Amino acid sequence: MSPMGHGKPGVIPLRPLRVGEILDGAISTMRKHPALMIGAAAAVMAVVQLLNALVLMTLQDQFQAVEAGATLTEDEALDMLGDFAGASGITVVVTVLATTFLSGYLTVVIGKAVLGRPVRAGEVWTEIRPLLLPLLGLTVIYTLIVVVGLILLIVPGIWLYVLFALATPALVLERGRIFTSLGRSRLLVRGSWWRTFGILLLAAIIAGVISMIISLPFELLGDGASAFGNSTTLSTTGIWLSALGGVVAGAITYPFSAGVTALLYIDQRMRKEGMDIELARAAGTA
Repeated sequence: MSPMGHGKPGVIPLRPLRVGEILDGAISTMRKHPALMIGAAAAVMAVVQLLNALVLMTLQDQFQAVEAGATLTEDEALDMLGDFAGASGITVVVTVLATTFLSGYLTVVIGKAVLGRPVRAGEVWTEIRPLLLPLLGLTVIYTLIVVVGLILLIVPGIWLYVLFALATPALVLERGRIFTSLGRSRLLVRGSWWRTFGILLLAAIIAGVISMIISLPFELLGDGASAFGNSTTLSTTGIWLSALGGVVAGAITYPFSAGVTALLYIDQRMRKEGMDIELARAAGTA
C-alpha cells in the first residue's frame, strides 16, 4: 500500500493516521468549509455569550452593591443567591442545547469532508435534525457518568471521559442509539486508551492556548473599561467585550476540538475495522 493508503479524496489520507494528520485534518476542514465550521460555531457561541452577558448585566447592580460595602439582610442574600442560581441554570441549559447541536452539526461536516464531498448547510441540517434528541440524551448521560467518576475519584472520571469520548461521532456517523454509541466508543478506545487520551489532551492544550491568545485582548480592554469606571467588577463595556472575545475564541476552538474528536473516531475505525476500505469505496478511490 502506498504512503497515502487508499488516496486522499478529502482532508485526510484514507489509512491509519498519525497525530499530526489528525490535527491537520481538523484545521483543513475549517479552511475548506469556513462558513459551515467557523460560521456555525460563531452563530451558536453568539447565542451562548449573549445569554451569559445578559445574566451578568441583570446581576451587575447587586454585585456592585456588595462591592461598595452594602450590608445585605439574610433575605436579600438569599434572594441574590436565588437569582444567581436561576440565571445560571438557564444559561447551563441553553449552553448544553446549543453545544449539543453544534457538536453534531460539525461532525456531519467533517464526515463529508473526509470523502471530499461538497457540503451544504441544508443537507447537514437534514442529516442532524433527527439525531438532536438522541444527541442531547447522550450528552446528559455522558456528563453524568464523568461527573460521578470525578466525585468518586478524579482518576475514574478521567478514564471514563476518554473511554466514552468517541460516542458523539459514533452516534452521528453511524446514526446509532445512545447506549449503542457509548458501547461503540468503549470498543474503539479499548486497547488505545493512552493514545486517545494523549491526542485529546494535546488538542485541549492547543485549543486552550488559542482561546487564551484570542480572549486576552478583549479581557484587557474590559479590565481597562472597569478601571476607567473606578470599579473592580466588570463594567457594561467589559461584559460585552468579554462576550465578544468568547464568540471569536469559540468560533475557532470548538470546530477544531470537534474535528479532532471526529477524526480520532474515524482513525480508530480504520485501525480496528478496516474503515479506510469502506471510505475509499464511498469516495470512489478504491
